[in-house]
Amino acid sequence: MNSLVRPCALRASRHLYPSAGTSPFSRSSLSRLLSTLAILEHRDGKIAGSSLSAIAAAIKLGGPVTGFVAGKGAKSGVATEVAKVEGVETVLAVENEAYDKGLPENYAPLLVENIKKGGFTHVVASHSAFGKNVLPRVAAMMDAQPVSDVTAIEGEDTFVRPIFAGNAVLTVQSTDPIKFFTVRGTAFQPGSSTGGSAQITDGVDPAAPSATTWVSEDLTTSERPDLSTAERVVSGGRGLKSKEEFDRIMTPLADALGAAIGASRAAVDEKMADNSLQVGQTGKNVAPQLYLCAGISGAIQHLAGMKDSKVIAAINKDPDAPIFQVADVGLVGDLFEKVPELTEKLKNAILTEL
Repeated sequence: MNSLVRPCALRASRHLYPSAGTSPFSRSSLSRLLSTLAILEHRDGKIAGSSLSAIAAAIKLGGPVTGFVAGKGAKSGVATEVAKVEGVETVLAVENEAYDKGLPENYAPLLVENIKKGGFTHVVASHSAFGKNVLPRVAAMMDAQPVSDVTAIEGEDTFVRPIFAGNAVLTVQSTDPIKFFTVRGTAFQPGSSTGGSAQITDGVDPAAPSATTWVSEDLTTSERPDLSTAERVVSGGRGLKSKEEFDRIMTPLADALGAAIGASRAAVDEKMADNSLQVGQTGKNVAPQLYLCAGISGAIQHLAGMKDSKVIAAINKDPDAPIFQVADVGLVGDLFEKVPELTEKLKNAILTEL
C-alpha cells in the first residue's frame, strides 16, 4: 500500500470532500471491471443515514453497486427500502435473526462468503461503530488491509483520508485485489432514496458457529435530530461545570433551534453528558449547517470532529481560545449570561414569525 501525505489547514480540508455525482475517472472503462458491495447498517427496518453515504461512495467508484443487509425480516423489510435507493442495482438479503445486532463475530464470516461468491472488487461501509467493528475483521479474514475514514476517492485504488486529527490528508493507493474501505458519512452526499428499482436476491448464509451471544442493550432514546446527520448542532464543554448546568443551559438552546445536542470529550469525561453525544476524533464526526458551541476551548481532537460544519459559532470567555481560530462567528463572554440571552432572543424571533 502506497501513501502520500499532504499537510492542510483545518478549515481548508473541507474542500477535499466531494459529493456523490459523476465519477472522476472513466465509468465506461471501469464499469465492466468494478463491482462494489456496500455493507448497510439498519435498525427497525430503516437504513442508517451513514450507510446512504456509503452507497454514494460506491456509486462514485463506477460499476454495479450491490447493497447488503442481514437480520430478521431483512428481505421483506429493509431490503425493499434499499432497493429504492437510486444507483443500487442489486440487494443481497440474508434472513436470520442471528445477525440482527451486527455482532462482528457473526457478521464477518457471513460477509466473507458473500464477497467470495459475488466476486466483488470493492467493499465499503460507513465509518460508524458498526463499520469500524465489522469491516477490518472481514478484511483481515481475506488477507487485505482496509483504508479507514475515507473522505475522497481519486481512483479505483486511490483514496484520501485525514490523519493527525485532520491536520494533514493522506492519499493511499491500495494494491490488494479487493479494496476494503470505510467512508466518513459527512464526506459523501447521499443520493435519492427513491426512484431506484434494484433486484432483491438471497445472500449466502454460512450459519457459522460463534462464541459470541447477544445479551442485552440499554439505549438512550431521544426525539431530537440524530447528532451525526442533524442540520443544526449545539455543543457544550467543560465550561458548563456540571451536568445540571449543562442541561439547564444547552437544552433550551437546542429546543429553540430544533438542534441536536453534542458535547466535548471533557464534558463527557466529567459526566456532564452521555458518551453518545461526544463530538470529536474519538466521538462522532458532524458537518451541520450550523455548529454552535459554548464552553468549548477547541482542543484539536474536538475540532477534528466538527471543522467541516458550514457555519461555526462559538461562545467562550477566553478570547484566546483555539475555537475562535476556526469559528465564523465568535462571542467572548460568560456563557451563563450569553447563552440564556441568545435562547430568549431565538424564542422571541420564532414567536414573531408565527
